[in-house]
Amino acid sequence: MQQDLQQGQGDTVDQSGQPPQKQKNEVLEWVKAIAIALVLVVLIRWLLFKPFIVDGPSMQPNFHTGERVIVNEILYDIRSPHRGEVIVFHVPSEGRDFIKRVIAVAGDTVKVEGDVVTVNGEPVDETYIQGAIDARHANNALYNNKDFPNEDVPDGTVPEGHVFVMGDNRSDSTDSRMIGYVPLGDIVGRADLIFWPVQDISIINH
Repeated sequence: MQQDLQQGQGDTVDQSGQPPQKQKNEVLEWVKAIAIALVLVVLIRWLLFKPFIVDGPSMQPNFHTGERVIVNEILYDIRSPHRGEVIVFHVPSEGRDFIKRVIAVAGDTVKVEGDVVTVNGEPVDETYIQGAIDARHANNALYNNKDFPNEDVPDGTVPEGHVFVMGDNRSDSTDSRMIGYVPLGDIVGRADLIFWPVQDISIINH
């Protein structure tokens, strides 16, 4: 009987068979883990990736006003932009950010004549807007109404530390044909994912 009484004076247990103190420690560990995870998500969200809202028709038919995209801010700290990539960049003269597609990089010679874009003398295969181009041609019209080089930007060679960009909606886009070459230092990052609205969720092809 004494032995049974002594055992009864030990730690109490609940129905799970674990001491309350042990359960409390486990809950605390879970709370810590969740808090750390949330902090990491916030850090990754603000330091590596940034949301951007598309505003305007310049990237139609591939991007539309109101769509939200995730911009990878760390990629271009590792390497330079590549041709065909969709980027977000600051435009100090406009006081806002633009989203456009990289057509040419430093050292490239660019020419835009009607709907034919050449880089270093080779036509660019623009599969991302070919359907829109074909539709305009079917109506005996051009998709693009602004050639390059031109009176605004007469030099067709991309200088070091810059890229040449154009909007996919060639006749309704303010881009390097008007504002000139984009300095690498003004680039925010690469647009990698459309995440809103839900029906438009997709990984961006480059």
